[in-house]
Amino acid sequence: MLTGIATSGVVLSTVRQAADLDYRLTVLAGGCLDSDPEVHDVLTRKVFPRQADVLSVAEWTKRLTADRS
Repeated sequence: MLTGIATSGVVLSTVRQAADLDYRLTVLAGGCLDSDPEVHDVLTRKVFPRQADVLSVAEWTKRLTADRS
């Protein structure tokens, strides 16, 4: 699970590195931020889904709760 600032910096670098190492990664779109909201949207909607699961915080929380049931 990955969150962070900035989406176009450390988050992007981490997603790429994790994918190269064959890690299974989830990015919380609402847990990331970028100074350019349009760049954030493109990364979380178009780029990251190619290498990671991208979820909202609510979706991620729901999955955690379901796993405990």
